[in-house]
Amino acid sequence: MSPTPKTAPAPEPAPAPAPAADRGDTLQEMELLFQISRVLDQSLDLRDVVSPVLEALSRRMNMQYGTLTLLNRTTGDILIEAAHGLSAQQARRVRYRLGEGVTGRVVQTGQPAVIARTSESNEFLDRTRRGKRADTSFICVPILVGKEVVGALSVDQPTKPAGELTEDARLLTIVASMIAQAVKLRRQAQEERERLEAENARLKDELRERFRPANIVGNSHEMQLVYDQIAQVSRSPVTVLIVGETGTGKELVAHAIHYNSDRASRPFVKVHCAALPEGIIESELFGHEKGAFTGADRERPGRFELADGGTIFLDEIGEISASLQIKLLRVLQEREFERVGGTRTTRVNVRVIAATNRDLQQMVRDGKFREDLFYRLHVFPVYVPPLRKRKADVALLADHFLEKYAKSAGKGVRRLSSAVIDMLMSYHWPGNVRELENCLERAVLVAEGDVIHPHHLPPTLQTAEATGAPAQGDLKTMVEAYERDLIVDALKSTRGNIAAAARTLGSTSRIIGYKVHQLGVDPKRYVS
Repeated sequence: MSPTPKTAPAPEPAPAPAPAADRGDTLQEMELLFQISRVLDQSLDLRDVVSPVLEALSRRMNMQYGTLTLLNRTTGDILIEAAHGLSAQQARRVRYRLGEGVTGRVVQTGQPAVIARTSESNEFLDRTRRGKRADTSFICVPILVGKEVVGALSVDQPTKPAGELTEDARLLTIVASMIAQAVKLRRQAQEERERLEAENARLKDELRERFRPANIVGNSHEMQLVYDQIAQVSRSPVTVLIVGETGTGKELVAHAIHYNSDRASRPFVKVHCAALPEGIIESELFGHEKGAFTGADRERPGRFELADGGTIFLDEIGEISASLQIKLLRVLQEREFERVGGTRTTRVNVRVIAATNRDLQQMVRDGKFREDLFYRLHVFPVYVPPLRKRKADVALLADHFLEKYAKSAGKGVRRLSSAVIDMLMSYHWPGNVRELENCLERAVLVAEGDVIHPHHLPPTLQTAEATGAPAQGDLKTMVEAYERDLIVDALKSTRGNIAAAARTLGSTSRIIGYKVHQLGVDPKRYVS
């Protein structure tokens, strides 16, 4: 038998062409997504691109309101980053927490939400509205960077059938994924900026510590500015004018500038202009030839010659006479001079640092100081603040001087009582650091034990305001104040341990416990 021929399978019917309306929607959607992608490519700054994206969505979806909210990872707040249809004031006052309202739930769960009618939803909080509005549909989709929800994109639009809302939610999810890339780039840029700022701050602190002069004590903001100026000017040969009150440490700043410069191995010569009589200061500065004046039995080099290749420090420059100002001006301009009684010109390579506690600008206005000399000196001014303007350094300086003079005197004084610290901090220090140093030197000298107490300080600091004690009082009141001071210091040393404090004071726990209660001292304050 001949085989039965196989019949060819019937051809499958061709798919029906998509309705013209669907094709039109697809083209519009593709055009919208292309437009949004171009907007997002224009800038890495999210704030520049979100508003145009919301505008494009508004035209496509006929939305009344649209918002992009972002989660603050530090505070947990969800805030509006950009909005369409809302004023800036309305957008600023909207804030959600995780899980709060529709937006809060979407950010918490990472799942989109579609509300067909907002009037029928108890979850819709309506925080962006000013008053009663027409019923709307609300769509909110998460913005995901990887698996992390970083915010949400939401729209308000006229009520629609469920099918259309589903399509709008799908489109909004695509747009949200595109925005997520911009959010990711923004976060990366922010993290990099924070990293660079932290690195810059670390390097700045490291440089400050590296260039902090070893001979100057102080960590206050005011002194940090001085350290910065020292670091800036040290490597330069320019003339420096150090300005500040008496006792602020201007000479220490001059030392720091010299010993941080490339002249550190060369001489540092000091001249105290106010301490030299007018008749001999010129000879001291510029030297003299043999026979230049009575008693000049041999030639003598001046301070400028001795400082050749190094630095000369002219302290109290405001005290020099008008005639000497002229000669000093020539040295600053030409770096040359003649010795007293001589005719030979001497050239020197000297860096000049001057200091004064006087207002040279006012002296110029009063005709007591040459204007041209002032501007020659005032190339790089450094202001050293008085101690009353750097109170943060008082305790640090006091500890430094305490250690210094206790060591030199061979005494076991180790610390300051709390009352002494209060007195030092409340005093106005007209004599600045020099006065503080003298106070601590005296206190170490008269101290009997290992702690400095108020009665060890000079009478100038023994005021009612400084000690916290009444200006007048009976013996009982003053004794109680002294007892309280001793007990507080002992409790500080023993970290609030009454028994240990009693042993330190050579007493018993019962007596010290009674005194603590009687004097109103709280040992718990000193527990660490």
